[in-house]
Amino acid sequence: MTDHHAPAPGPVTAQDARIAPKPPLRRFRQASWDEKLVFELGGPGERGVLVPAPDPSIEVPEIPAALRRTTPPALPELSQQQVLRHYLRLSQENLGADLNIDVGQGTCTMKYSPKVNDRFVRDPRVAALHPLQDEDTVQGVLRVLHELERLLAEISGMDRVSLQPAAGSAAIYANVSMIRAYFADRGELEQRDEVITTLFSHPSNAACAKTAGFKVITLHPDADGYPDIGALKAAVGPRTAALLITNPEDTGIYNPRIEEFVRIVHAAGGLCAYDQANANGILGITRARDAGFDLCHFNLHKTFSTPHACGGPAAGACAVTEELAPYLPHPTVESDGERLFLDHDRPRSVGKMRPFHGVVPNLVRAYAWIRSLGAEGLRAAAETAVLNNNYLLHKVRRIPGVSVPYAEGRPRVEQVRYSWQKLYEDTGVHSEDIGLRAADFGTHYWTSHHPYVVPEPMTLEPTESYSRADLDEYAAILAEVAREAYEDPETVRTAPHRSTVHRVRPEALDDPGTWAVSWRAYRRKILGESP
Repeated sequence: MTDHHAPAPGPVTAQDARIAPKPPLRRFRQASWDEKLVFELGGPGERGVLVPAPDPSIEVPEIPAALRRTTPPALPELSQQQVLRHYLRLSQENLGADLNIDVGQGTCTMKYSPKVNDRFVRDPRVAALHPLQDEDTVQGVLRVLHELERLLAEISGMDRVSLQPAAGSAAIYANVSMIRAYFADRGELEQRDEVITTLFSHPSNAACAKTAGFKVITLHPDADGYPDIGALKAAVGPRTAALLITNPEDTGIYNPRIEEFVRIVHAAGGLCAYDQANANGILGITRARDAGFDLCHFNLHKTFSTPHACGGPAAGACAVTEELAPYLPHPTVESDGERLFLDHDRPRSVGKMRPFHGVVPNLVRAYAWIRSLGAEGLRAAAETAVLNNNYLLHKVRRIPGVSVPYAEGRPRVEQVRYSWQKLYEDTGVHSEDIGLRAADFGTHYWTSHHPYVVPEPMTLEPTESYSRADLDEYAAILAEVAREAYEDPETVRTAPHRSTVHRVRPEALDDPGTWAVSWRAYRRKILGESP
């Protein structure tokens, strides 16, 4: 058993003649604070700021008694210093794209977000916006949104764009809603009640179609990992409303017959929606419209560099052909030649996807990122992302215990779904164990969507943000953890040892009785109190 509190190990020992010795891995030990919840800090009467009394000249409307609290809200009472310490301590327990080599987020496309763009969004004209401001006071922001819509239309090849969706799943649901509205207008909705998707497309495609009332047909991959075109031909018919497909799929494999897929569905009278949430490897190289698609969507917090921010605030975009433009979520940003305005008067629209107009700061970041790169820069970013991915593929596939299912020997686009199945069979160490041990080296990785069609999966996506040295270091970390799995598996199975990450009991996730999503629930369920 190795010393779990020892510094990070030195050079990786080669277990295979194909693996060259690696440089020493950097030392890492994460700060760990026994920090209480913010509700448990402070005390009655402590203040961080004194709220000024209202101006006596302002008339305050009478609030009906039924809407008033009978007791003050139980809010934390802390000084400024306590607040500062609390959040700085929590920040020291985090990892993220600005701290580590974040190639392991798989389909989430983590990339560097230029800090100059943060200066733009901190400008009061963005940061202090209110969603109910008069449109004449926000013409500058409306211009940014208007131009961003046009840029995304050009990038996708589509005619019109809506920035209403909150993120990928919301954009997929918007697309499905537009498909439903389109066939309802044609009197075909009762007949066309089936949506086709693929096993390695994002699961939200199937989930959103089901939520919208469609039956879902899932195409499985053929022996090479491509969606089975024979299965598509068998599934398509007069009941087909649409094909929802990701390409490249979440395995990183690009379907070279995508145009044929679209033709088959169109011939049956269906529509085709391209899930381009992960378009990082195809920017400026191919477009959804070029393959004949009717709809597509982007995740601006992936491909276009706006930060994920721990799962939000995200931003998405739907793009459609002119034929489907009347169904776009509203409002769209329009121009009357003199001023810009938000158009809510769209009688055939599928409605709003979120309150107001989304997270404007992230839309500004995406706009700045696209404008700073231009057409040539977008293509260069995609080409670099593909190069980085295949370089990392070359390094990782040489690690003992790793395999790369499907399309043997062929390059991937912007990500790869690997398998640790052989390592698990040899050592009993799971993919999740390896990811937790990676936290001891200051990084992490994601497995994949459930179910684990690829056994013991690991999904990596380097993007264009990382250098060759970064990729070498990341591969060396994985090689070291694999060596440990073969030589000292218990160290890996009990990880992490130098990180604040901890193992989650799976049964707790399946028992709603243990879920505590509020302070009141935490006190009742976890502390056993009766608040």
